[in-house]
Amino acid sequence: MLRKIAALTLAMAAPAMAQVGDGPGPNLVIEIAGEANGRVVIDLAAETAPKHVAQIVALAKEGAYDGVVFHRVIEGFMAQTGDVQFGKPDSLKATIEAMPKGQAEGTVLHDGMEIPLQYIGPGMGGSHLPDIEAEFGPTPFDPGVVGMARSQDPNSANSQFFIMFAPGYSLNGQYTVVGRVIEGMDVVNKIKRGAPEANGAVAETPDVMVKVTVEGEAAAAPAEAEAPAQ
Repeated sequence: MLRKIAALTLAMAAPAMAQVGDGPGPNLVIEIAGEANGRVVIDLAAETAPKHVAQIVALAKEGAYDGVVFHRVIEGFMAQTGDVQFGKPDSLKATIEAMPKGQAEGTVLHDGMEIPLQYIGPGMGGSHLPDIEAEFGPTPFDPGVVGMARSQDPNSANSQFFIMFAPGYSLNGQYTVVGRVIEGMDVVNKIKRGAPEANGAVAETPDVMVKVTVEGEAAAAPAEAEAPAQ
């Protein structure tokens, strides 16, 4: 399933953002390499989005986010990453080769659909964990806020998330807020942008989350292990 947030392009540039105090956590620590280089710390919103935070923490602890690229980055809007399935360039070819083949030549089966191979890539996948029910809340999408990406189904968030460069208040109440950057917003603002004509897709050498770890105890309930209902 194509897991994209709404294709909005904001005209304003990302404003400067003051450092935000650390909350109860846990904290997600991301080491980024590419055009942006450095450490980003996200204070996860376990109190308002416990299921989403539990899933992010579980994936980070198993190393699933390591090596995942920022595949969609729109100037003046946000940077999206977290495609555990298709977002790792080093293993993408092997991942596609292992997928069941479709009936039509040059296709594979993904989420019950037959998809041409050329359309399989970063942004289309999730993880081995189930999709999560929406946990929409009152927190506005200010710069530095982290939201969970999803498809048109409100309950389809899985592993992908995005970090806001600028205010995106049209997303309020439509996407689950999972945290806020409390350190390294200067690094976030340097993440390589994608082409505007390609809806922000970063075609070549996207920036990458080299290492993603968790600091602090997770206050969220563990994620469910069974597959989601179809």
